[in-house]
Amino acid sequence: MSLWVGILLGVVQGLTEFFPVSSSGHLVLIQVLIPSFEQPGVLFDAVLHLGTVFSVLYFLRREIAALLRSLLPDSPGNAAAGETDAFQGSGRWIIMLLLIGTVITAAVGLTFKDRIHGLFLSPETTAAALLVTGTLLLLADRIKGPGRTERDLSLADAAIIGIAQALALVPGISRSGSTIAFGIFRKLSRETAARFSFLLSVPAVLGAVILEARYAAAVPAADWPVYIAGFLAAAVAGFAALKVLFSVLNRRGLSFFACYCWAVGALALLLSSF
Repeated sequence: MSLWVGILLGVVQGLTEFFPVSSSGHLVLIQVLIPSFEQPGVLFDAVLHLGTVFSVLYFLRREIAALLRSLLPDSPGNAAAGETDAFQGSGRWIIMLLLIGTVITAAVGLTFKDRIHGLFLSPETTAAALLVTGTLLLLADRIKGPGRTERDLSLADAAIIGIAQALALVPGISRSGSTIAFGIFRKLSRETAARFSFLLSVPAVLGAVILEARYAAAVPAADWPVYIAGFLAAAVAGFAALKVLFSVLNRRGLSFFACYCWAVGALALLLSSF
């Protein structure tokens, strides 16, 4: 793999991981549209995902720092730690909800992993799933109002969003799209749904990276520049995608992404019919 291909794949991964358009779905469709395209190795895929994790950690660094402060012995709840962000004394509760959501995602994912794996060979299923993602985004975009904040998150919210994250194992179902949409369906504010979605993604993606890396062969020294370039490209593109997404959530909503998913899904269905 050339350096430029590594960078390109990193950019695509970073953008599609956080824009609600399904990164796995695009990978399947690229394989259909470009028959000569070879899917990158397991370790390279893990490196790209690690890059997107770093972009989340940096983008939500204040929220993550507040969650960590809430665990300090002299910080009951976390109000005593001088927290001034969205959590406002509910850090430990948020951490528990993130753990619950992660466990539910893992349980559902491991239960249906083998059945879902075969879907990566079906461009028709991927295209149909993109249409479903677009529909979810449009329905969520029609829900207006201020919505609930992190302080109002419940066990039911964490469970439902955790299930939504597991659904994204199906190629074409966007992880960010499904989790944000179901958060909005639960009457969370758009920013709250997005923040919880991306915080929830960190343990899920890190877990996937660890599982993938276990089965990866050693990387030749000559390939390390490509891996490093892909990691940096994914991290930078992911951070940019997060900035854009949060800026448009309230101003323009999710309708643009819904239309994009429909267009790509419809085009993929058309091309796969030939």
